Amino acid sequence: MLEYQAPRQDLEFLLFDVFKVQDVWADMPQFADLSDDLVRAVLEEGGKLAGQVMAPLNQSGDQQGCQWQDGEVRTPQGFKEAFTELAGGGWLGLSGNPDYEGQGMPKLLGCLLEEMFWAANSSLYLYGTLTVGAAICIEAHASEAQKALYLPRLYSGEWTGAMALTEAHAGSDLGIMRCRAEPADDGSYAITGTKIFITSGEHDMADNIVHLVLARLADAPAGSRGISLFIVPKFIPDESGNPGTRNSFASGSIEHKMGINASATSVMNYDGAVGFLLGEENQGLAAMFTMMNYERLSVGLQGLGAGELAYQQAASYAAERLQGRSATGPQNPEGPADALLVHGDVRRMLLTVRALTEAGRAFSMFVGMQLDLAKYKADPAAQALSELLTPVAKAFLTDRGFECAVLAQQVFGGHGFVREWGVEQIVRDARIAQIYEGTNGIQAMDLINRKVLRDAGSTLHALVSNIRSEAVPPGLREGLIAALDRLEAVTAELVSRSRQDADLPGSAATDYLDLVGYTLYAWLWARMAETAPQDQFGDAKRRCAEFYFARILPRTLALEQTVLAHSSSVMAMDESAF
Repeated sequence: MLEYQAPRQDLEFLLFDVFKVQDVWADMPQFADLSDDLVRAVLEEGGKLAGQVMAPLNQSGDQQGCQWQDGEVRTPQGFKEAFTELAGGGWLGLSGNPDYEGQGMPKLLGCLLEEMFWAANSSLYLYGTLTVGAAICIEAHASEAQKALYLPRLYSGEWTGAMALTEAHAGSDLGIMRCRAEPADDGSYAITGTKIFITSGEHDMADNIVHLVLARLADAPAGSRGISLFIVPKFIPDESGNPGTRNSFASGSIEHKMGINASATSVMNYDGAVGFLLGEENQGLAAMFTMMNYERLSVGLQGLGAGELAYQQAASYAAERLQGRSATGPQNPEGPADALLVHGDVRRMLLTVRALTEAGRAFSMFVGMQLDLAKYKADPAAQALSELLTPVAKAFLTDRGFECAVLAQQVFGGHGFVREWGVEQIVRDARIAQIYEGTNGIQAMDLINRKVLRDAGSTLHALVSNIRSEAVPPGLREGLIAALDRLEAVTAELVSRSRQDADLPGSAATDYLDLVGYTLYAWLWARMAETAPQDQFGDAKRRCAEFYFARILPRTLALEQTVLAHSSSVMAMDESAF
């Protein structure tokens, strides 16, 4: 069985030592009463929920999957009861607006809980994260009456959320979507069309499911400027706010997927369904991106959680599995063989997973902190930084999460390929995080076109300048400075050459995002090594930092070359040759 234990020592180290959140939150009146003891209690209880309630259902949920019949979806055994515990504990409203019964905790703290929940059971937490995302969008753009109706019920998990964007002919190109909205006399709208890949669009775990649906009004401008956003509940609330008349939409089928099999992914058919405008007409895409930016960080945390879960399984297996002898002589002379941990290549795989995962955890927390500073202190620098780093968080965390899952599977050898051990499920489940909420290629294009080229790299330069001023252990300083110099030089060259080579950004985008990610991980490893205590935990941190600088950061040397290679190497081949 896949087992999971929350990495609380690392979480507390990052919170209180690396990022010193007590000082950050002291400047935010909203969090004045957020004591260290309360934070530790939240982490402890969240870890228990993840490890004791959600994780035991991970493999069984995958094996049972969801069942569809006549438009109704039944989730695997135990999921409804586990979701009730997740929702009943207030976890979905952790960072919610306290004016509407949310708990008002920082997003930074929410990131830590999300990592736990994703690691423990990604299929189960998908029902939760879509609910959190819907609440974020409604809080930002809804009327006061809509907020009062929907937010308390979403925060409590009494109702859940779903996001309906994608259509069969229009994947990431939402400007060509066809779902239409027609005004009704009572101020509502009739929504008609079909959406695909709708996570949590139909299930049996909540009293109501609140769909946020993108649709086009008849007189709307063409393209993405003519899209509106609508609240379309499964049951239309009555005057008391209780689920009333069944709305005219249904699940036409559920997808049979490579992974996350216990998460219901529906084709949704809307047949004149009653919808209520959310925000302004023709401003739906901007409203939806309010939710998607948070969701993209959440999906990055899914990748991070996969890496942590994979590491825990592989490290435990390597410590117990006896195979071969150490190159320096038997380490277990009384036994038939030594543990896998004596072998350099096994250590290479485990240290790679650990170094990428622990740096990813620090990176996700840094991004979460920027979101808090932007929201609660109206800090424009933090807002710009969060926008810059959101695509990196989504893409780099999920790419590395999948890499970590595959490496952990390799540690198991043949056992990693069979269902019994569970690690093959981690690989299958992790793969989707690179695809949904905007594929990682789209994230890379967003980073390079909308963020770096648009401001000529000034936001990134400001971040690098701040990093340069930090204290760094002497043994790591030279490597970090070289990596920062490389990133700035490549960015400047990319900005300059893109003015003459229109294809360069697209051909270099993914490699450039990786260059940014690996460089920022080096900074965070240097910070963690500088901050780590003088004990066994701290010694392990410093060893991991040394491994990262020696074995992973050199990847940036190759990326420098690929980013700056002329786009003709990608674009010159004639289309007919493919």
